[in-house]
Amino acid sequence: MNLIIQAVHDIPAAQLDHLASLTLAARIEQVAAHAYRLRDAKPHDGVAGYCYEHHLDYGYVAPQQKLSNFGLLVMDMDSTLISIECIDEIADMYQLKPQVAEITESAMRGEIDFAESLRRRVALLEGLDEGALQRVYDERLQLNPGAEMMIEALQHHGVKTLLVSGGFVFFTERLKARLGLDFAHANTLEIVDGKLTGKVVGHILDGQGKAEWLVNMRNELELKPEQVIAVGDGANDLKMMMQAGVSIAYHAKPVVRAQAGYAFNFVGLDGLVHLFNE
Repeated sequence: MNLIIQAVHDIPAAQLDHLASLTLAARIEQVAAHAYRLRDAKPHDGVAGYCYEHHLDYGYVAPQQKLSNFGLLVMDMDSTLISIECIDEIADMYQLKPQVAEITESAMRGEIDFAESLRRRVALLEGLDEGALQRVYDERLQLNPGAEMMIEALQHHGVKTLLVSGGFVFFTERLKARLGLDFAHANTLEIVDGKLTGKVVGHILDGQGKAEWLVNMRNELELKPEQVIAVGDGANDLKMMMQAGVSIAYHAKPVVRAQAGYAFNFVGLDGLVHLFNE
């Protein structure tokens, strides 16, 4: 296997040499400004702890695995593609962020059923002016580091992109248009006379729903599971991630990091590009 080491800072040669020594790597190659490939590396129990201690992300990748081998990327929106939890920021317009954020965190850790948590959070927004949604998009929504580079690289290799979110269509549709994503699915907030009613329209898109959208799109594109990458950060992303050949936990909750194939704890979303660098 090749061991990919990356960071958001310069990686000292001594750290790379240490990792090469642990894994008996044949040679060290630089693949990006802060990313390196250790050729023919053997797994070693000391790698994970050493990398975490030095703020390095790592991943073992088969030599033949390249970005062009994939056909579909499925990703979460809140705290994955973007840096915020949209519902928390909407609530902040109503001075309710602490109450809503507490429920959000509990749901992302897997302590509360997602659908129930969403109903509870949305109910707190009853009566809020719909203009708050646009304000959140304009004033607070930011892409996570490396998002645009990742999407451009995927598009260059013909990889389709699916944004699937337990959040809201208001945001996913704008991001789909902004980034040129192929598909997007999310929940719809009920709005009557310009005010949020505190309800979600139709069936709530939860963790199972995310997994079903991945499988449906995978089948429609006639792809094998190993041709699909899934990226998420919360417990409601786990079912989706388990349906993909490659799963990546992005700055994720411990329960997600523990079950994902790869974990990006420090680098941006462009870490995916470096992981499967051509």
